[in-house]
Amino acid sequence: MTQGLITTAVGSYPKPDYILRARNQVAQGRMEAAELHKLEEQATEHWIRVQEELDMDVLVDGEMYRGDMVTYFSEHMEGFRISGLVRSYGNRYYRKPIAVGPVGRTSPISLDWWKYSQGLTERPVKAMLTGPYTMADWSFNEYYPTFADLVMEMARVVHEEAVDLQRAGAKYIQVDEPAVSTRPEEMELASRALGVVTEGLDAFTITHVCYGDFSAVYDELVNMPVDMFDLETANSNYDLLDMFREHPLPESKYLSMGVSDSHTHLVEPVEDIKAGIRRALEYLPPHRLFIAPDCGLKTRKEDEAIGKLRNQQQAVSELKAELGIA
Repeated sequence: MTQGLITTAVGSYPKPDYILRARNQVAQGRMEAAELHKLEEQATEHWIRVQEELDMDVLVDGEMYRGDMVTYFSEHMEGFRISGLVRSYGNRYYRKPIAVGPVGRTSPISLDWWKYSQGLTERPVKAMLTGPYTMADWSFNEYYPTFADLVMEMARVVHEEAVDLQRAGAKYIQVDEPAVSTRPEEMELASRALGVVTEGLDAFTITHVCYGDFSAVYDELVNMPVDMFDLETANSNYDLLDMFREHPLPESKYLSMGVSDSHTHLVEPVEDIKAGIRRALEYLPPHRLFIAPDCGLKTRKEDEAIGKLRNQQQAVSELKAELGIA
């Protein structure tokens, strides 16, 4: 790691139009899946190069091969079938998985994509998994006696995937749990499942939980069994950081703070980003602070996404110079 203010992204980037057209053609039987795969590789390499050119520290693959973070994993697993389209938010839809039998893997799901992405660059590429709580919460359960049973069985499956990624050389493994923000009362269950996922891992582990009021469950949040929490802070005008004033983050934990709102077309000014980071530095030293967007950038246009990342990088570069951080 560098001495501080490490820059990264949460996971997703905008998909080029040619990917969306190709997926429609595959669905209609007018294109082979292998041809789509090549286009997904092309788009992945594009985003790796963009991040290198921006001089980001820890890269992501951009998730060009995923339609949805839950459906992608479930359609590569046993025990699930996929429903019709279900509305998630706004005018966005996804095909909701249904657990109809014992869930499990027949082979690694995300490993080949991580290997491909890491093979494109000398910089570390984060491995990104959908967490067991979110996998269960965003699926229908028609097999397990209780919701908790499905969550804990999914934790075993995600752990297997994380072990495969670590063995392949992944230094950073992120477990996305956005569903936790909608049900903070179930933080204990999500944390218990996350403990199964990260047990025995030596990689630097992260969980991404976005857009929630966590003040009532602060103790459960900061004791989740990961090295770093990835939280949105720009969308809440950095007020979420005030939790750390009254309740300091344990010294063993890191924070990845969002400095650009993934849900707005606005490209945040550099000075606004610097002000947000300075506010975080009141509570955390630079070496325990990562800088990223609030959430994935897949809903933004490409020029907006790159603009947000570029200003993030410039803000961090200027602050490092001011603070004397290498």
